Amino acid sequence: MTLTTYLLYVAAVAQLILTPGPTMLMCMTHALNHGPRKAMTSVSGSVSAVLCVMLLSALGLGALLAASEAAFTVAKVIGAAYLIWLGIKTFRSEAAVLRSGTGGIETSRRSFFLRGFLVGASNPKAVLFFAAFFPQFLNPTAPFAPQFAILALTFMAFEFTVLTCCALGVSRIAPLLRSSRTVRWFNRVSGGLFTLMGSLLLLTRRHA
Repeated sequence: MTLTTYLLYVAAVAQLILTPGPTMLMCMTHALNHGPRKAMTSVSGSVSAVLCVMLLSALGLGALLAASEAAFTVAKVIGAAYLIWLGIKTFRSEAAVLRSGTGGIETSRRSFFLRGFLVGASNPKAVLFFAAFFPQFLNPTAPFAPQFAILALTFMAFEFTVLTCCALGVSRIAPLLRSSRTVRWFNRVSGGLFTLMGSLLLLTRRHA
């Protein structure tokens, strides 16, 4: 892999990650409702999911989803159902007004990590994307493992940086939004967007 190829990969990754999506929305919602620490736990879960998705793509799951309509449909329905459930739950949640930098509702960090992981892994098209995306930047004559490690670590670093900026950025302006009415409306908008993303996922096709 040449330097030029790597820089092209970095540009493509930056464009992809900076595009708003479920993980970015989740991190901002958690930062506003529960504070930066628990939002960062969700970030860790999401980045871990990205690594797992990349590994599964490398191990051949991407090829399976691309070849099997049934497998893709099952994965798609499960991912969409989770996003829609999360949207309904967020929409109906009570405003958790932060006090003294801590969350108003006590929930274990393990729960936030799991939420981040599930949102990050909820889209089966991500597996197809990595399966199709990575090979374009790999040199077939060079060892696979070092190249994969570089590409994966680069993607994870970008993902972690962007999600961290979103979570900490919202946490910084949280005092300006710290009212039950504002947080309630934020939760409603976020819940609606999660539900919309889940519904759109149901409409996706393997070769869309």
